[in-house]
Amino acid sequence: MKKLKEKHKLSLDKFINLSLYDKKFGYYMNKNPFGKKGDFITAPNISRLFSEMIAIWIISFWQSLGSPKKVNLIELGAGNGEMMKVLIESFKNFPFFLASCKFIIYEKSPKLILEQKKQLKDLKISWIKKLKRINKDPTIFIANEFFDAHAIKQFIKRNKLWYEKFVYFNNKNNAYIFEKKTDIKKLEKKINYKISKNEDFIEYSKIGINYLTNISKMIKKNSGGLLLIDYGYSGKKMKNTLQAVSNHKYSNFLKNIGKNDITHHINFSLFGEIIKNLGNLKYNYTTQKEFLIKMGIKKRAEVISENLSFLKKTDIYYRLNRLIGDRQMGNLFKVMLIKNKENKFKLGF
Repeated sequence: MKKLKEKHKLSLDKFINLSLYDKKFGYYMNKNPFGKKGDFITAPNISRLFSEMIAIWIISFWQSLGSPKKVNLIELGAGNGEMMKVLIESFKNFPFFLASCKFIIYEKSPKLILEQKKQLKDLKISWIKKLKRINKDPTIFIANEFFDAHAIKQFIKRNKLWYEKFVYFNNKNNAYIFEKKTDIKKLEKKINYKISKNEDFIEYSKIGINYLTNISKMIKKNSGGLLLIDYGYSGKKMKNTLQAVSNHKYSNFLKNIGKNDITHHINFSLFGEIIKNLGNLKYNYTTQKEFLIKMGIKKRAEVISENLSFLKKTDIYYRLNRLIGDRQMGNLFKVMLIKNKENKFKLGF
């Protein structure tokens, strides 16, 4: 905790970033948070049907780009590697795509890279820690629960003045929030967007917006697209969505620093405005439920369960419901596609 103790007071996003990504004690840097033994389970680990639908979508999107003979497929933050494994298995049915595609994982966590390399051994995959290292071929980016894992800033308006949230602490188990007056116009100049308009509360991820902007610029320049799947909302009015999870339960992010997964809900309305401001780009947006149903997940479940025992059938449909159920991930999770304006592709939307 040396780095933290020296500073004592940090803006909320810097505090979260250290809690999650500090090399010595950061949550993602030292543990595998996925699965039953971890703190949460992501869609690819619930059912392989999820990744199979993404594989079909990728093939179709690649065809919309003119089936280029060289294409990059990049998974942003690949968790335990389960999705990439199923994607490559599915692509064996499409040998021309398999021969054309360079598979890349963008991952910051050394712990997770080791986990992914175990899961994906004998497969031809490159790992990168900087997006600048991507070549200039058309690139398809897949981001499943990637953007929610980045630190957020929060601001609150009181008596026509804006205040930013900071964290004060004197040891790793004793921290509290305080507020500091800020000039919101400076922030708006930096992000080139009037984020405070009609708002009394602001929550946004500086790191997430940087990723979104840089990836979108790559898509504009080299062609391709970003398929973004995450929990979030589309209402224009911003909400406080900061939350922490430990051992599949909600926890206090100010306690046991480095032991909690700290996340937030994506404001897709804000993402849409940023995409518009970049120009010559277009986005499509829907719920995970609608996307997976349009991709044929129900039919696929019928086909694979046809000759199975009642118990195995039940398991398949239980997992399917977790992905598309209204009270499960179906409506909470949203899907956004960002692509060049001239590309009319809209499968799944």
